[in-house]
Amino acid sequence: MSHVRYKICIIGDGGVGKTTLVNRYVSGKYSEDFKMTIGVDFYTKNIEIEDINVNLQIWDFAGENRFKNLLPNYVIGASGGIYMYDISRFSSLSNLDGWLKVIQKSPLEQRSYLPIMLVGGKSDLELKGKRTIESEYAKDYGKKRNLFDFIECSSKTGENVENIFELLSRKLLNIGGLL
Repeated sequence: MSHVRYKICIIGDGGVGKTTLVNRYVSGKYSEDFKMTIGVDFYTKNIEIEDINVNLQIWDFAGENRFKNLLPNYVIGASGGIYMYDISRFSSLSNLDGWLKVIQKSPLEQRSYLPIMLVGGKSDLELKGKRTIESEYAKDYGKKRNLFDFIECSSKTGENVENIFELLSRKLLNIGGLL
């Protein structure tokens, strides 16, 4: 069995659900009781994809502007990324370009190609009539910025949480020629 390790960076505005997503993925549990991320939090999870043991090192970055200057240093060595926005808050998607500029401040050799997936969080809010960003709009928005894939999820219900990390892992395994 092959073993690989990938560093995954999760970025996006504060309050979009990054920490809740990672906690749901790693623990399988949902909790509304979380504290604002200060700087960066770090998680790990092992998964198996087609007889390949994949160790994911997941870096959850604070979404507050005051922490953005730390991001370029933490992106060094990243294999892939997730940009997360809240489907009920348009500004959280429109701020994508600003986040991408911050990532581009990392050393050139680290960002020759960093596959980033666009993730719309809090999809359960659609049932409450709170959606402000249509899926097709977000998907097109991501394509125009060369993000490799798009998916919506709900950390509350668990919808697509596992799929996000599997899709990203498969992308990285393909890039590495392992699949």
